[in-house]
Amino acid sequence: MDTGAQIRELIERAYAALDSSDASSALLGLEEALRLDFEDAEVVYALKCVNWWLEKTRELERITDAYDRGGYILSQWNAFCVFLRRIGGGFDRCVFAVRRYVFSTALRSFQDILGSGANEHDPGLLLQIGRCYKGIGNYEQALKYLEQAARFRREDGETLAHLADVNALLGDARAAKALFREAFFADPQGIDLCALESEMILVLEGRLRELGYDGPELAEWIPIYGALWGVFSVRRELKQAELGRLKQSIFVLENELRREGVGGRGGTTGRREGQPALPRLINRYFWLLDHYINKAENPELIEETMLKIKVLDPDIYEQYRR
Repeated sequence: MDTGAQIRELIERAYAALDSSDASSALLGLEEALRLDFEDAEVVYALKCVNWWLEKTRELERITDAYDRGGYILSQWNAFCVFLRRIGGGFDRCVFAVRRYVFSTALRSFQDILGSGANEHDPGLLLQIGRCYKGIGNYEQALKYLEQAARFRREDGETLAHLADVNALLGDARAAKALFREAFFADPQGIDLCALESEMILVLEGRLRELGYDGPELAEWIPIYGALWGVFSVRRELKQAELGRLKQSIFVLENELRREGVGGRGGTTGRREGQPALPRLINRYFWLLDHYINKAENPELIEETMLKIKVLDPDIYEQYRR
């Protein structure tokens, strides 16, 4: 067997070890491959990834609580994604193997707590288990646990976003669109965009970044452009109590922006960075318009809401009219 073939075999064995949650064996195989060719780009990349996680998981020895152990592992995933962007030159097979190692390791901690079923109604635990199953690619099991979590957390943005994500990954676009819209209405700042995997949301996020949106502001504009671009196109009828809460939140946001000098009599118009209340209010106007249109309400109510959007952001107003 030539050197190239030996290296390839060692790499594949390392990935298989990661798939089996054995990072130490993966490290040994990759170090052997490095001795054969210290310039092999994939070997160097994989070694950096494995060493990064081995360093982080040493901290687990100090954490005795199983839930905290699982939570710690998941909390490091975003930092790892930043690390990957910094080192560049991604190898998808490597990242997939590392992902399985990370999420399966966290899953074992959470399953220990689930035990015989005493904690089967804990929505936080159900959410974490669903996230782990999604992370290792077992979307059917992820759906099972995330649906259970959502029964207890019907208005939790994070839970709804993960449930939407796994529906999209399973090919149920209609359910995903409806759930994403609900999630970004409920709590955009509670949604970890780095934890979402489906193409539906990644493409939308990428296009918004191209428009210059970033940071906390990005999550606030996602539901607006999601509606304008036909991504969040599945809507539902509001119940009377929901309509009352919607109008109350609109009233609160209008007053907040008026105090800040945005919109309203004597205010300024247009978009401002670092001002989440503005896109949040526009998103609520969109929901109100949907209600008015579905109920065939007085056209004056529709026109009044449209004019409010025009005052806040003329560009969004024009795009909505199209």
